[in-house]
Amino acid sequence: MIRKLFLIVVILGFSMLIVQSQSIVRSSDLFTRRDGNPNAARLNIIQDPALDTLISRYILGYKNLKEKNGYSGMDGFRIQIYSSSNRNAKEESSKANAEFLSKFPESEFPELKSYTQFAQPAYYKIRVGNFRTKTEATRLFLLISKVFPDAYIVPDIIYFPDQKTK
Repeated sequence: MIRKLFLIVVILGFSMLIVQSQSIVRSSDLFTRRDGNPNAARLNIIQDPALDTLISRYILGYKNLKEKNGYSGMDGFRIQIYSSSNRNAKEESSKANAEFLSKFPESEFPELKSYTQFAQPAYYKIRVGNFRTKTEATRLFLLISKVFPDAYIVPDIIYFPDQKTK
Protein backbone atom coordinates (compact mmCIF):
# COMPACT_ATOMS: atom_id res chain seq x y z
CA MET A 1 0.00 0.00 0.00
CA ILE A 2 2.77 2.43 0.93
CA ARG A 3 4.72 1.45 -2.19
CA LYS A 4 1.72 2.22 -4.41
CA LEU A 5 1.21 5.57 -2.70
CA PHE A 6 4.92 6.39 -3.03
CA LEU A 7 4.87 5.40 -6.71
CA ILE A 8 1.82 7.61 -7.39
CA VAL A 9 3.48 10.57 -5.65
CA VAL A 10 6.70 10.09 -7.67
CA ILE A 11 4.77 9.86 -10.97
CA LEU A 12 2.75 12.98 -10.14
CA GLY A 13 5.92 14.83 -9.20
CA PHE A 14 7.64 13.98 -12.49
CA SER A 15 4.56 14.90 -14.50
CA MET A 16 4.39 18.27 -12.74
CA LEU A 17 8.06 18.91 -13.62
CA ILE A 18 7.45 18.03 -17.26
CA VAL A 19 4.41 20.29 -17.52
CA GLN A 20 6.22 23.13 -15.78
CA SER A 21 9.26 22.93 -18.08
CA GLN A 22 7.21 23.68 -21.24
CA SER A 23 7.54 27.29 -22.23
CA ILE A 24 4.44 29.25 -23.13
CA VAL A 25 4.67 32.39 -25.23
CA ARG A 26 2.11 35.03 -24.42
CA SER A 27 0.91 37.52 -27.01
CA SER A 28 1.81 40.39 -24.70
CA ASP A 29 5.42 39.12 -24.62
CA LEU A 30 5.64 39.45 -28.40
CA PHE A 31 4.92 43.18 -28.24
CA THR A 32 7.20 44.26 -25.41
CA ARG A 33 9.72 47.02 -26.00
CA ARG A 34 13.28 46.12 -25.33
CA ASP A 35 14.77 49.60 -25.45
CA GLY A 36 13.87 50.25 -21.80
CA ASN A 37 12.05 53.52 -22.45
CA PRO A 38 10.00 54.20 -19.27
CA ASN A 39 7.82 56.74 -21.11
CA ALA A 40 6.67 54.20 -23.70
CA ALA A 41 2.98 53.43 -23.91
CA ARG A 42 1.66 50.15 -22.58
CA LEU A 43 -0.28 47.71 -24.69
CA ASN A 44 -2.99 45.70 -23.00
CA ILE A 45 -4.20 42.71 -24.98
CA ILE A 46 -7.48 41.20 -23.86
CA GLN A 47 -8.01 37.81 -25.45
CA ASP A 48 -8.85 34.21 -24.78
CA PRO A 49 -5.92 32.36 -23.15
CA ALA A 50 -6.35 29.58 -25.73
CA LEU A 51 -4.84 31.94 -28.31
CA ASP A 52 -1.60 32.03 -26.35
CA THR A 53 -1.53 28.24 -26.51
CA LEU A 54 -2.01 28.28 -30.28
CA ILE A 55 0.71 30.89 -30.75
CA SER A 56 3.09 28.84 -28.59
CA ARG A 57 2.41 25.71 -30.63
CA TYR A 58 2.97 27.60 -33.88
CA ILE A 59 6.28 29.08 -32.69
CA LEU A 60 7.44 25.76 -31.25
CA GLY A 61 6.54 23.94 -34.47
CA TYR A 62 8.64 26.27 -36.61
CA LYS A 63 11.46 26.18 -34.05
CA ASN A 64 11.55 22.38 -34.30
CA LEU A 65 11.41 22.64 -38.09
CA LYS A 66 14.43 24.94 -38.06
CA GLU A 67 16.39 22.56 -35.87
CA LYS A 68 15.42 19.62 -38.08
CA ASN A 69 16.20 21.18 -41.47
CA GLY A 70 18.91 23.62 -40.44
CA TYR A 71 17.09 26.72 -41.68
CA SER A 72 13.96 28.61 -40.90
CA GLY A 73 11.15 29.28 -43.28
CA MET A 74 7.49 28.78 -43.96
CA ASP A 75 5.29 26.40 -45.89
CA GLY A 76 5.22 27.18 -49.57
CA PHE A 77 5.98 25.80 -53.01
CA ARG A 78 8.93 25.44 -55.36
CA ILE A 79 9.32 24.13 -58.89
CA GLN A 80 11.49 21.04 -59.13
CA ILE A 81 13.35 20.95 -62.43
CA TYR A 82 15.76 18.07 -61.79
CA SER A 83 15.89 14.98 -59.59
CA SER A 84 18.14 11.95 -59.97
CA SER A 85 20.05 9.37 -57.98
CA ASN A 86 22.29 7.84 -60.63
CA ARG A 87 26.09 7.85 -60.53
CA ASN A 88 26.47 11.10 -62.42
CA ALA A 89 23.70 12.92 -60.54
CA LYS A 90 26.01 15.54 -59.07
CA GLU A 91 27.44 16.55 -62.46
CA GLU A 92 24.04 16.37 -64.16
CA SER A 93 22.48 18.56 -61.47
CA SER A 94 25.24 21.15 -61.99
CA LYS A 95 24.55 21.10 -65.74
CA ALA A 96 20.79 21.45 -65.18
CA ASN A 97 21.38 24.33 -62.78
CA ALA A 98 23.70 26.08 -65.27
CA GLU A 99 21.14 25.61 -68.05
CA PHE A 100 18.42 27.04 -65.83
CA LEU A 101 20.52 30.08 -64.92
CA SER A 102 21.31 30.73 -68.60
CA LYS A 103 17.66 30.43 -69.72
CA PHE A 104 16.19 32.33 -66.75
CA PRO A 105 18.74 34.98 -65.70
CA GLU A 106 18.27 36.68 -62.37
CA SER A 107 18.14 40.08 -64.07
CA GLU A 108 14.89 39.10 -65.83
CA PHE A 109 13.45 36.80 -63.15
CA PRO A 110 14.63 38.02 -59.72
CA GLU A 111 12.07 35.82 -57.92
CA LEU A 112 13.57 32.62 -59.39
CA LYS A 113 16.49 31.52 -57.27
CA SER A 114 17.74 27.96 -57.66
CA TYR A 115 18.47 25.64 -54.74
CA THR A 116 20.46 22.43 -55.00
CA GLN A 117 19.38 19.86 -52.43
CA PHE A 118 20.92 16.55 -51.50
CA ALA A 119 18.82 13.81 -49.95
CA GLN A 120 19.90 10.39 -48.78
CA PRO A 121 20.80 7.86 -50.18
CA ALA A 122 22.14 9.78 -53.21
CA TYR A 123 19.44 12.07 -54.56
CA TYR A 124 20.27 15.42 -56.10
CA LYS A 125 17.43 17.84 -56.67
CA ILE A 126 17.25 21.29 -58.23
CA ARG A 127 14.32 23.37 -57.02
CA VAL A 128 13.63 26.97 -57.97
CA GLY A 129 11.61 29.83 -56.51
CA ASN A 130 10.03 30.76 -53.19
CA PHE A 131 6.28 30.81 -53.75
CA ARG A 132 3.76 31.26 -50.95
CA THR A 133 0.84 29.88 -52.96
CA LYS A 134 0.46 27.32 -55.72
CA THR A 135 -1.08 30.03 -57.91
CA GLU A 136 2.14 32.08 -57.77
CA ALA A 137 4.15 28.98 -58.67
CA THR A 138 1.85 28.03 -61.55
CA ARG A 139 2.41 31.34 -63.33
CA LEU A 140 6.16 30.73 -63.68
CA PHE A 141 5.79 26.95 -63.96
CA LEU A 142 4.16 27.45 -67.36
CA LEU A 143 7.31 29.25 -68.58
CA ILE A 144 9.74 26.79 -67.00
CA SER A 145 7.93 23.67 -68.23
CA LYS A 146 8.60 24.73 -71.85
CA VAL A 147 12.35 24.45 -71.23
CA PHE A 148 12.25 21.69 -68.61
CA PRO A 149 9.34 19.37 -69.57
CA ASP A 150 9.87 17.13 -66.50
CA ALA A 151 9.43 20.05 -64.06
CA TYR A 152 6.63 20.02 -61.50
CA ILE A 153 5.44 22.01 -58.49
CA VAL A 154 6.33 20.61 -55.08
CA PRO A 155 5.43 21.73 -51.55
CA ASP A 156 8.53 22.80 -49.67
CA ILE A 157 9.78 24.97 -46.83
CA ILE A 158 10.59 28.31 -48.41
CA TYR A 159 12.53 31.25 -47.08
CA PHE A 160 10.53 34.09 -45.62
CA PRO A 161 9.69 36.62 -48.34
CA ASP A 162 11.34 40.04 -48.31
CA GLN A 163 9.12 42.77 -46.92
CA LYS A 164 9.09 45.46 -49.56
CA THR A 165 8.47 48.90 -48.13
CA LYS A 166 6.92 51.59 -50.24
